[in-house]
Amino acid sequence: MSEETKSLTLNPELEKFQNNLLAEYDLANQTAQKGQSVFVGSSLMEIFPIEKWEEEGSVKFDNYIYNRAVRATTTSFLLAHMDTQIFNLAPTKIFINIGTNDIGFGVPETEFLANYDKIMSDIAVKLPTCQVYVMRYYPINTVDFGNDDDEKSLFKTRSNSKFQSASDKIKNLAKKHNFNFINVNAGLSDEKGNLKKELTFDGAHMNPDGYKIVLSNLTGYLNN
Repeated sequence: MSEETKSLTLNPELEKFQNNLLAEYDLANQTAQKGQSVFVGSSLMEIFPIEKWEEEGSVKFDNYIYNRAVRATTTSFLLAHMDTQIFNLAPTKIFINIGTNDIGFGVPETEFLANYDKIMSDIAVKLPTCQVYVMRYYPINTVDFGNDDDEKSLFKTRSNSKFQSASDKIKNLAKKHNFNFINVNAGLSDEKGNLKKELTFDGAHMNPDGYKIVLSNLTGYLNN
């Protein structure tokens, strides 16, 4: 990670939260079933309540799904914590949604894509039989949100055009590694291509209703 990128992501309280969450994951990994499915990424994955739904019995798939995502993280963070977030679980399926924070934090595209390429390479080497699903970024809504200071800051460097352009480049990386690139965004956007306002609480992150739509779109990949 470049020094400029570090300065953009450093936050003592956030770092403490991330480290505590990684410690929880390390502990949980000791008793977790091997050979299951893993969700990994940043907050867009972390707040996906899949394990809660599994524990409640409201959803059930061929494999148990472990969520090992960490909020406010970038591709470089995932590279540094691949054992905790992926490899120690020895999954047979991985679903990845990482990188929107790279764009939001202004990480140079060459660095961001090189990191993503390395993530895929490491997985291919260490888990050669694993099915990997690289996800297209979700749409966001900068029309109905972005009025208060926090939201203005959030959307300063984020847009649907940037996210979808980056997704197209990531699609090429996935193809290079013979990984699956999937679009599970059907039903999330309004007629103008923005994330439906009823599915988000801040324009960038979805509420449970949004994740129910995503999960429905994911079902075929989770059970195949």
